[in-house]
Formats: sequence, structure tokens, C-alpha cells
Amino acid sequence: MAAYKNDNMDNDLNDPGAAPYGNFMNYYTFNPPENRLTLLPNTLIRDLGFTDIHQTMLMLDVGCNSGDLSVALYKHFVLAPEKEESSKTRTAHILGFDLDESLVQRAQQINPLPENISFIPLDIAKDTSRQDPLQDYLKRHGCTHFHVCFCFAVTMWIHLHHGDVGLLKFLSRLASISQHIVLEAQPWKCYRSAARRLRKLGRSDFDHFKSLKINGDVADHARKHLETQCSMELIQSFGSTAWDRKLLLFKRK
Repeated sequence: MAAYKNDNMDNDLNDPGAAPYGNFMNYYTFNPPENRLTLLPNTLIRDLGFTDIHQTMLMLDVGCNSGDLSVALYKHFVLAPEKEESSKTRTAHILGFDLDESLVQRAQQINPLPENISFIPLDIAKDTSRQDPLQDYLKRHGCTHFHVCFCFAVTMWIHLHHGDVGLLKFLSRLASISQHIVLEAQPWKCYRSAARRLRKLGRSDFDHFKSLKINGDVADHARKHLETQCSMELIQSFGSTAWDRKLLLFKRK
């Protein structure tokens, strides 16, 4: 997840350890898309029951950074299976969003598939009741939900800046607009590392870090909330990444 511009931080963002909102510059050079994609079968769309190639697929990439993973997701789930099976082209679109406008601009500039992949600036933690760009996007495509929502390494940044309530609200919102969610929640050790990096830079700690009641196994807390409050169920775990983060697949009941 990325952030708005903040005072005197532009130079610091060149250091991967100095991005207090997760807006790492050149993020995919040290955590390339393959770190996640190797755990996810390229038959995922078909495996979820979307076998009608005439059905338009909508996917959402939350906290897309510079868009490298969004493009890799499209190639992995849409183009690769078609090439292997010599099947007809499926109509599919990915919407990626991030709250760092400079990263979104970079994603738009280097996007090799602009007809199928779009990027917008959006701070999902803000109240968008007056104008919701996600709902607008769904309406334009004649859908009420995204078929698959990918949320990779975003929960911690929402949690640190908006507290327990903000994290649960965020998860509820994703569930309300998604039929499936692939969730990668950072473990608690990442929270401690993020706080330590800020202190080393001489900055104030995250507003909510010391008061968080949701801690420990954050992925399990997220699972419980999605299952008990959001009418979703965990249907598969794809294992853990090289960074020891679980990839969990949830489905709307």
C-alpha cells in the first residue's frame, strides 16, 4: 500500500526501509511478482468455476504500487492458460489502485496492456460514500462484484495508520465488493520491523502501533473477521512466500 506525499520524504523513499505507508520505490526489484505467482496456479480462474470464456472477468489489485504485479497477474491468469490450451481469448480486466499518485503515474506509463489493465489513485481508507471509483468501475462493466480481489501486503499499513477499527473496516469493504479474495497479511514481526525502521530514522512511531489489540497471528484475525462478519469462508491456503507470509483464498458464501 502506498501513500500521499509527506514532508521531506521524497529522498527517503529511495530507501526500502523508509516508506511509512508502504510506498516503496522500486518495490518489485526486491520482492518480484514471481515470489507470489509461484504459489498461485495459473488455472485459478477456471478452478474457481469461471469456465465460461464469454464471461467478462474483473480482478482488483489493492495497493498496486508501480503496477508490475498487476501486469504479471494478468499474464499469469489470463494469457498463460490461453496459450497453453490454445483456447479463445477471455475478456478480462484488472483494476489496480494505490494512494501514491506518483506510483500510479508510473504504472500508467509503463502499462503494456492498457485495454485490459487500468490504474487509478485511491485511498481506500477514506470515506468514499459520495463517489466510489470502485463501484463506478463495476457499473461500467455491468458487474456488482469483482470476481477476484488480490490484496498483497497491504493490511499492515492500513492497520498501523488506522488502527484495529480501520483494519476491520478495510477487510469488510473488500469483502463487500468481491466474490473471492486472495489475501497476504503481513505477520506481526513485520510490524515490529516497520516501527524499528522509523525509530532509526528519528521519526515518530506509528500512531496506533502501541495500542493495537489485534496482534500476533494477524492473518488468523483477518480470517475470523471475514468468516464471522463478512459472509466469506477460507477455501484454500497456497502456502507461504519466501518472506513467510501466507497466501489465503476466501470465497463468498
